[in-house]
Amino acid sequence: MTALLEVILPVFAVIAFGWWARWANLILDAAVDGVMRFAQNFAVPCLLFYNMCRLDVADSFDIRLFASFYTGAIVSFVIGWLAAQFVFRRPIEDAVAIGFCCLFSNSLLLGLPIMERAYGADALQGNFTIIALHSPILYSLGIASMEIVRARGTGLSTARLGLQIGRSILRQPLVIGITLGLAVNLTGLPIPGFIDGGVAMMMRAALPAALFGLGGVLYRYRPEGDAKIIAMVCVLSLVVHPGLAFLIGRAVGLDTDQMRSAVVTASMAPGMNAYLFANLYGVALRVSATSVLMATGLSMLSIWGWLHLLP
Repeated sequence: MTALLEVILPVFAVIAFGWWARWANLILDAAVDGVMRFAQNFAVPCLLFYNMCRLDVADSFDIRLFASFYTGAIVSFVIGWLAAQFVFRRPIEDAVAIGFCCLFSNSLLLGLPIMERAYGADALQGNFTIIALHSPILYSLGIASMEIVRARGTGLSTARLGLQIGRSILRQPLVIGITLGLAVNLTGLPIPGFIDGGVAMMMRAALPAALFGLGGVLYRYRPEGDAKIIAMVCVLSLVVHPGLAFLIGRAVGLDTDQMRSAVVTASMAPGMNAYLFANLYGVALRVSATSVLMATGLSMLSIWGWLHLLP
């Protein structure tokens, strides 16, 4: 009960505050979009840049940690895609977007604040290690799958398709923040004090703004769509992915901090990026939006359960 009251509910209280503010018309959709653009395009990339600059790359990049987290993510993606296409008979483009919902956990907006409240700021190194590859790997997989599917029969060359995929990935603000931070880290390039101070100020606004904005965005979406598909997305995201991370983590001998980072990050609901991916291609919009909404609500209980299982 302590984990629910002191770790999970404060995070969801900020989301609920954003939802209530939009419901009460204290903030309108255009302002909510502005808050989310500030958070996702500027403040969160600054947070990632700041932490990537200071990450101990040699000690943090452990293949066992990546195997624990990303195996579960990719398995969930494949199951979600195949089930959507062959069980629920959705068009293949819809199936890829639904699979992406099962793939992309909300590692930033929910994962970081919940991990910090549960285990302290010093326990976040594993989270940032996962996040360093989170957007590049998962966006690469999702965008590559969708572009390949959409390119069927168009005669688009492999080189042209690869260039199109690479351009789409490198334009993501989160990827830019991670890439610049790692570049500074690896080169040892000094950061002027006024830039370091400014980035530090921006990053402190990142998570509160993102959580508040997420609540405002979720207000728009009513629970509707294919209930069976949405239930499948919730199970894959909240149970299968963290369950595989937990089992693989134990099998490969992750230490306590690594296990916590892998499982807590994997247990997050699909983030708004799952909906934004569907919106980018104009497919499975209703299922994606409703899955984000339902899984975010259900994750209050599922995260509580996973925190009790972890050491």
